[in-house]
Amino acid sequence: MSRSAIAGSIWRPLRGIDAHRLRDARQQVHQAVQWLARAARAYLQPRADDGHTSLGWDDSLNGFVTHPMPGGMQLCLCVPSLTLTWGDRKDVVPLSLGGHTDGQVRQWIGEQVAKQGLDANALDAPASYTLTLNATYDAMALSDGLAELAVWFANADLSLGRLRAHLEDRRLDVSEVRCWPHHFDLATLISFPARGGETGYVGAGLSPGDGYYDEPYFYISAHPRPDPATLPKLPALGHWHTHEFTAAVAPAHKILARENREAATDDFLKEAVDYGIKVLK
Repeated sequence: MSRSAIAGSIWRPLRGIDAHRLRDARQQVHQAVQWLARAARAYLQPRADDGHTSLGWDDSLNGFVTHPMPGGMQLCLCVPSLTLTWGDRKDVVPLSLGGHTDGQVRQWIGEQVAKQGLDANALDAPASYTLTLNATYDAMALSDGLAELAVWFANADLSLGRLRAHLEDRRLDVSEVRCWPHHFDLATLISFPARGGETGYVGAGLSPGDGYYDEPYFYISAHPRPDPATLPKLPALGHWHTHEFTAAVAPAHKILARENREAATDDFLKEAVDYGIKVLK
């Protein structure tokens, strides 16, 4: 996405639906993106940071896509419909996940990759993490939650893209905005020389919710972990989370309460990144 496209874009409207339905949708999509990660592990050159399994957000598809695989093929997931597609963008084969088990999904993907001359057994290589999975996908029952979840990710892709362009203009080393299938967050990472000769890292991203917050939240994390006593006061949209990790957090309910949600979030991200850099330098 070009900088001009990012600058001229606006957030999609958020409805603020029931947290339980959004959680159920999040768990289904988190499960579904593991198929994209499995395909990436099977057919892409491994990277030390596991970055080959990271996913991009594609607004035109309303979902996640793998890095291009052999033959230019990609496995994609449309979030609102819970539909997988396999192909090269010109010619794709879809599978609606609703009513299917993971065993049936594995069979379908195996058939598609075999047509490209790829070893379907490579899909079964174990991941470095484990997830508790559901039995069957149910897109119909979760349609409102899936649609809302897609909006959160689409909006995050815009705001994080703008933040990344801003940081690049400041000559900072900042990574692409990617989704990491383990924790299921969409994020970018800023690296810079920190005090004591270490490399400092500030992560900026969106989590759709987890064991810490049962709602989507934007975060700015800092590593090495700073002394809580050195943390400055944040804008009203956010607070410092210090249990098990240190991050400035802006939860969904505070964002939804703002009249201009997009501007408030963008301001929070910029200010919190600056705070994160300052406490490490």
